[in-house]
Amino acid sequence: MNVPNAISVARIAACPAISYLALSPGVASRYAAFVLFVVAALSDVWDGHLARKHGWITDTGKLLDPVADKLLLASTFIPFYFITRRPGAVGEIPWWGAMPVWVLVVVFGRELFMTLFRGYAARRGVVIAAGKSGKYKALMQNLFIGGLLLWYPIMSSAADRGWSGGIWNAWRHFNSAWVGLMLAVAVGLTVFSMGDYLWRYRTLVRDHA
Repeated sequence: MNVPNAISVARIAACPAISYLALSPGVASRYAAFVLFVVAALSDVWDGHLARKHGWITDTGKLLDPVADKLLLASTFIPFYFITRRPGAVGEIPWWGAMPVWVLVVVFGRELFMTLFRGYAARRGVVIAAGKSGKYKALMQNLFIGGLLLWYPIMSSAADRGWSGGIWNAWRHFNSAWVGLMLAVAVGLTVFSMGDYLWRYRTLVRDHA
């Protein structure tokens, strides 16, 4: 158990806490969910950097890292689905309303498909490394998640304290546009990245056919 692997384990352990805090009605808990998610997301970059810099890349790390990433995705998107169906407009996703079921199908369907496809490729002696499109997809997903986790407590704080004025309105419109746009881009890149992997490894698909 080296440092990068320990970081991945910590990220896995943080996932239930993020879900719990995000689903909690308290404003402080929701701010905590945002902070904890940011730390977990940044730890993904940090452990990868340490593993490459110090040669700490292990088979255990190759297993833990994608598991941690998928659990972090599930620990936020699934709570979002339930939060957006609570009474009141605060829970809705800007521009989107309630989290559409088809978005969950696309996001998690892609993850399941790529897991199976990587397993199939490995059995044929081919290692499918993370490509740029997959990394951009993960980045956009994290930007959306972070934006929405911050949107909820800020909107609650604004309602409780009666925030108004030009600065608040500018921030509200910016955060609203950020969340709505990032989800759209993330969904688009989710589909594109899967197609990109299939195209780059199309010989495997032809051989299977």
